[in-house]
Amino acid sequence: MFPASFEYHRASSVKEALAMLQQYGEDGKILAGGHSLIPMMKLRLAQPAHLVDIGGIRQLASIREEGGKVIIGGLVTHHAVERSDVVRAKLGMLSECAAVIGDTQVRNRGTIGGSLAHADPAADYPAAVLALDGEIKIEGTGGSRVVKADDFFIDLMTTAVQPGEVLTEVAFAPVASGAGFTYLKHRQPASGFAMVGVAALLTLDKKGNCDRVRVGITGLGAKPFRAKAVEAALLGKAPAPAIAAAAAHAADGIDPLSDIHASADFRAELARVYTRRALETAAARAKA
Repeated sequence: MFPASFEYHRASSVKEALAMLQQYGEDGKILAGGHSLIPMMKLRLAQPAHLVDIGGIRQLASIREEGGKVIIGGLVTHHAVERSDVVRAKLGMLSECAAVIGDTQVRNRGTIGGSLAHADPAADYPAAVLALDGEIKIEGTGGSRVVKADDFFIDLMTTAVQPGEVLTEVAFAPVASGAGFTYLKHRQPASGFAMVGVAALLTLDKKGNCDRVRVGITGLGAKPFRAKAVEAALLGKAPAPAIAAAAAHAADGIDPLSDIHASADFRAELARVYTRRALETAAARAKA
């Protein structure tokens, strides 16, 4: 299908993009890489009258280290996240996650900011961003604000980004030396989306017990979430004997999605299985 008619505008700066969004109000929509928005427009699920293209704002397409954090611009592509030496060295889970998003074409055009702002319930990044305690910077005409990942995802395709605002960057503290991590997913074969995806990160104390555990899950419910019951069940314990029991809590308190690809019960079981596998991989990589 073809999208409904719209006016195309290309912003040269964040300030200009914000001014356009203010001008067009509810009829305006940000276009970054386009791999989330354009398919929805073709299906007439989204029909913005004005598209504000921010793809040419170069300062949003960089990866830098600043203030002890790794800062990734909203327009950095999945491929660039995967291949970045800084991300590989200090945020290895995020590099692993980017490498399994969609296909080559999607990874070369899709952006981290666009994916997070779109908040598809089956997107890969949210699980990793939650497990890595990411901080998302959002800019509007009234200034900028930073939202922690735990507070960013509100509901189905709904985030803390308000109308008239732009997600400009995501910041992360480097993963601690010796931490174990991974991102694993059950891939929907046609789209590459996660029917369920699990990001796991843990560190061990000198006795070999878990002293920090983070588990992010995507694809299971209407929004991604931290599996805090899993984390609590592992904290302070040796991972090997405790992982299976901890992973059994992966779907606690969640109303699983059900569609033509997987029933709610099957998704819940996928969450438990992939949480166990992710934690086992992370534990095997961790060093006390």
